[in-house]
Amino acid sequence: MRRFPFLLAAAAISFVPAHVWALTAQELRDRSVERRAVEAVIWGMPAVNADLMLQEILSKTKAKVNEVVYWSRPVNWQNQTLTPNPDSIYLMSFWNVKDGPLVIDVPPAEGGSFAGNIVNAWQMPLEDAGPEGADKGKGGKYVILPPGYTGVTPPGYIVLKSDTFSGFALLRSNLKSHADADIEKSVTYGKRLKIYPLKQAANPPPTRFTDAFGTLFDATIRYDASFFVNLDRIVQTEPWLDRDRAMIDPLKTIGIEKGKPYTPEPSEKKILDTAAEEAHALLSARYDEGFPALNEGIRWFPAAMAEMVKAAQGGYADPDSYPVDVRGVTYTLGFTGIKRIGTAQFYLMANKDKGGNAFDGGKTYRLVVPADAPVKQYWSVTAYDRETHALIRNMDKASVASITPGVQKAADGSVEVFFGAKAPAGKEANWVPVDPQRKFELLFRLYGPEKPLFDKSWKLPDVEKMP
Repeated sequence: MRRFPFLLAAAAISFVPAHVWALTAQELRDRSVERRAVEAVIWGMPAVNADLMLQEILSKTKAKVNEVVYWSRPVNWQNQTLTPNPDSIYLMSFWNVKDGPLVIDVPPAEGGSFAGNIVNAWQMPLEDAGPEGADKGKGGKYVILPPGYTGVTPPGYIVLKSDTFSGFALLRSNLKSHADADIEKSVTYGKRLKIYPLKQAANPPPTRFTDAFGTLFDATIRYDASFFVNLDRIVQTEPWLDRDRAMIDPLKTIGIEKGKPYTPEPSEKKILDTAAEEAHALLSARYDEGFPALNEGIRWFPAAMAEMVKAAQGGYADPDSYPVDVRGVTYTLGFTGIKRIGTAQFYLMANKDKGGNAFDGGKTYRLVVPADAPVKQYWSVTAYDRETHALIRNMDKASVASITPGVQKAADGSVEVFFGAKAPAGKEANWVPVDPQRKFELLFRLYGPEKPLFDKSWKLPDVEKMP
């Protein structure tokens, strides 16, 4: 049979359903646009995720690239990014090195500390910063080099070679507690951060900080034709990476081509709306299945699959691995990339209760956090909107943490946490409110995770629905 490949081709044609041949050329083109647009959403998710945040910063605040936007208090629901941490002080800098190398000068961990990550436009981790990062808490000058940079870098810098012109740094200034004094201390430490061009390192200009607290900042994923506007901006401003060159023609099919304006017709926008929603359904279904669990028989799972973590940490260097589908799911849930996952922080997610049912805001649930949680700093559990993966809107509280004021402990040191529209009597400090009309999901954070988590001698049990 191998000697007669044309027979195979003829046989394949004879089995094509008749209705396919009845399609017009335009109908075939429309189907091709929709198929390729679905794949473009999945492939482009991390870059669009980052661009949505950048556009919000540029439109909703006075901050610019190569500056710092920060939240002067732990974030509340007005921060509609994907699964942010309401038990930390956030500082972000969206950087661009098209005009030359940029320095991110991280202070020593004295009087405070960062859990920081520096990523490129595709949210691939370049390096971590802080006590568990490359500077090991001693402070360090991270210099980001543009693609193809051939200049000389002075000694004493932590050199990060980027294959994109842009990216961002996420620096979480760690909190000791939610007391005003500790919040102020965390913000003050965060403002010791410096960002400046390498060419001005001898006399760096002051770093400009813009406070975004109290601003409605919506960077949730748009599953409609507007997704491709963000994606086009990435294509126009960033170099093609060798691993992604196979996407050049598929993107041309949907009207995105480097060096040309993106101007889809109204009829094409309808197709793109449908494609984006189909991609949403695919990614959501994959998430609903859950990632491989940390402990057999318990539903909590790491927030990123092992193959995704391995590929990103290795800079996608393995020529036989490129987990685009898993990456797409991951960046519908959160943002940033971590070079050394499991050192500064570790994340567990749950989207179903012990019985295997999705969390329903109209019901009440209980989680028992066992005593002696394996953390150097703190643990927290946060509720997010299941559809948007952002903090639940209009809630005045989003989490319970080991640093939450007034949190009650049982005699054995364990902590009960409740989720529902109404707090059980006397349990307000241990309660996370949710919207009774919507489904939700949970993220359990361990800051400074320790060995018992990984050797599984300490296990976080399932969340149970209360009668």
